[in-house]
Amino acid sequence: MYYPYLRGKQFELILVRDRAPFLKANRIHPIIEPVRVDFSPLSRAVKALKEANASATFIINPRVGDNPVPIESMFPLIDGEIRGESNFSIGYILTTESNINELFELLNKYHNNDFSIIHYGYSEWNNLLTNTSGFPNIKRHVFIDGYAGKLYQNRFKKENVDRILIRDGFRQQKRNSDYPQSEHFSELHMTYEGEGMNGFGDFLTVGDDFSETGGPAFAVVIHLTFLNPDKDMFIYHFISDKIDSPVDPGGKFLEALKKLNDNLGDSNSLIFPSEACNEFKSLYERKHYPGLGYLKKLSMQHHLELIADYLRRDN
Repeated sequence: MYYPYLRGKQFELILVRDRAPFLKANRIHPIIEPVRVDFSPLSRAVKALKEANASATFIINPRVGDNPVPIESMFPLIDGEIRGESNFSIGYILTTESNINELFELLNKYHNNDFSIIHYGYSEWNNLLTNTSGFPNIKRHVFIDGYAGKLYQNRFKKENVDRILIRDGFRQQKRNSDYPQSEHFSELHMTYEGEGMNGFGDFLTVGDDFSETGGPAFAVVIHLTFLNPDKDMFIYHFISDKIDSPVDPGGKFLEALKKLNDNLGDSNSLIFPSEACNEFKSLYERKHYPGLGYLKKLSMQHHLELIADYLRRDN
């Protein structure tokens, strides 16, 4: 099973809302970390997931952003729309600064909800295991690669409790113009079972690094993952020709889009013909610039479609 890790920005939530039936059909379980106290977009995504009977994890103690969403702000959402829902899991992030007494209180309070523990640097495994052994509602341990080593991961082997490995395949650059034409993204979709995991995930084509707002677009880049003939995953970075000033983002988008369109038109193209790619083609034909947020949404949608196609064929 695939577990994409998303932050609750507008276009990420629109992606979840619009593609909820697709997520259900392809056993994709998004992990969502809210980043806005205004939960109306998140509530719409939750409603769509419910209607599609899709599963998801909602993190109750977000940690990213200049002012992370307080846990107290999450309670109305959890109590009103998520509590007791069998398809929904409450996620709790454990870092080096975590006080696990708070986790124990939540496990007791929401004893009818499944929990996913997100291991993001916490090291006191013995204390955690000793004090959570009596909580049957812990159904999933999610390890963020680089913050939880193999020995640590092995401590949490338990019958009927899934272990998920999340690996960030996106190598963030300070400037869009610094991306190479293509580079390796991940092989975890092929190796997660060999690593003893029940599922895998990533931070899609956005990466783990989080910022509240993007800077001026001196260059526009379209990030698109693809599989090579060995099914190893790489990523293209289609970069605009103009990179020296922040003006004309629409023109720069069309420059980057032309490079993508040319690749799609090549008979030897390795890009999976996703619905997102069809939309990219339509944008190119119409010479339409929908905004950078929509561009990111299409890039993430393509990534979901690519992995879903791989898992269907592999199984």
